[in-house]
Amino acid sequence: MRTALALGLSLAMPLLVMSSLAMSSLAMSSLAMSAAAHAQSGAAEGQKLAFDRGKGNCLTCHEIKGGDLPGSIGPKLENLKGRYDRAELTAILNDETVRNPSTVMPPFGRNRILTEQEISAIVDFLQTL
Repeated sequence: MRTALALGLSLAMPLLVMSSLAMSSLAMSSLAMSAAAHAQSGAAEGQKLAFDRGKGNCLTCHEIKGGDLPGSIGPKLENLKGRYDRAELTAILNDETVRNPSTVMPPFGRNRILTEQEISAIVDFLQTL
């Protein structure tokens, strides 16, 4: 009886481990989907801020796909994810004068024109371009 019980437990252990792994995998994929949904909503909010003439006001200087009446002082904003990582884009929005002292781009973070959350949302949007 003891051997049968031990054998039964040893057979059940792989099932428990497999079940635990399946649950972990499911939880991780759920988190990934949640992160993707969050980034998507962040990108939508970021686009609103970037196109808002009273907030980000990016269209004053930049051409951005989907934007009306773009400026031409700054570069066209396209393929940014391929050229800059998230930290670089955040730093540019925070204070581009650190990287390029002769820029005319306002230091949105340093001058508190945009909050950290707003900058993060705009970066989410810029990474979709």
